[in-house]
Amino acid sequence: MALKKTVLHDIHTQLGGRMVDFAGYHMPVQYSGMRAEHMRVRNTVGIFDVSHMGEIEISGPKAIDMVQKITVNDAASLAVGQAQYTAMCYENGGIVDDHLVYRFKDKFLLVVNAANKDKDLQWILKNKIHGCQVTDISDQITQLAVQGKDAEKTLQKLTEVDLNKIPFYWFTEGTLAGASMIISRTGYTGEPGFELYFENQNAEPVWKKIMEAGKEFDIEPIGLGARDTLRLEKKMCLYGNDIDETTNPLEARLKWIVKFDKGDFIGRDALLKIREEGINRSLIAFKMQEKGFPRQGYKIVKDGQEIGTVTSGTVSPVINQGIGMGYVAKGFGKSGTIVQIQIRKQMTSAEIVKPPIV
Repeated sequence: MALKKTVLHDIHTQLGGRMVDFAGYHMPVQYSGMRAEHMRVRNTVGIFDVSHMGEIEISGPKAIDMVQKITVNDAASLAVGQAQYTAMCYENGGIVDDHLVYRFKDKFLLVVNAANKDKDLQWILKNKIHGCQVTDISDQITQLAVQGKDAEKTLQKLTEVDLNKIPFYWFTEGTLAGASMIISRTGYTGEPGFELYFENQNAEPVWKKIMEAGKEFDIEPIGLGARDTLRLEKKMCLYGNDIDETTNPLEARLKWIVKFDKGDFIGRDALLKIREEGINRSLIAFKMQEKGFPRQGYKIVKDGQEIGTVTSGTVSPVINQGIGMGYVAKGFGKSGTIVQIQIRKQMTSAEIVKPPIV
């Protein structure tokens, strides 16, 4: 099957992006180099094409009931113009996907992971209730993430919307770089920034205007490689690595997004039972105490006993030290605990730390 392309594909290749298969899309993994791109976002500002993400609208008089049924967080608590991080679960508490929910006056927008979009859509349609409409608008939408401490200064040049008045996890609809769009103060890097959603026809001019506006801050295009290391430094979960259908939000330390008191939702009974019985493992973050590159699948060991598995790992460009996440058995997840990561045949010391890792 041919790989899908975002409408900015040609720009990525012109900029020297190294293109790879990601979630069925031909996407740039890096341009100038992952480390340099990572530091650009940490130091000033970078721009990501994340148009491979899925966008699903739920509208109609029963839209709120539908969103409440399929997500674990409380969408009813959202004001118009507010967003929240949440997840959908199966009946057994396993995670279908983690995603964002945006509340508009007359609809909700779910922004889901690219690799899960088709699965998520089928799950939503399977559980659809009478009185709401479900519309997949993914192929019509370009999504850009502009992230870093100078993101606001860059984008403010291009809009009359007062970006400083948009709180974290809120959004507005306005014109930026000559295009009507959703301007959302959200992101996946741990840095200040925005995510922009607009029609595909405006993609190229908007990209170019943002790049021009960010010149004074040395803005650079950022690939998927740095996106991954940026989120890992802040212990943000990646579906397929740190969470999936075999994990539940409680053991993934996402209890804060599960609102049991909102009423019934898919997976609630299973999660209540898990809460009552207690979790058998938990997702931890760690820093290597010795030189080493932890990778997904490596064993986590304590006193010669295997206690868990690495789910995500890298060498942090900021501290030049191995970091990672993984699940460890009950009783081993306390911050400050020293464990060993089995890197090939060598046992390498690491310390369990409180997030953010860096």
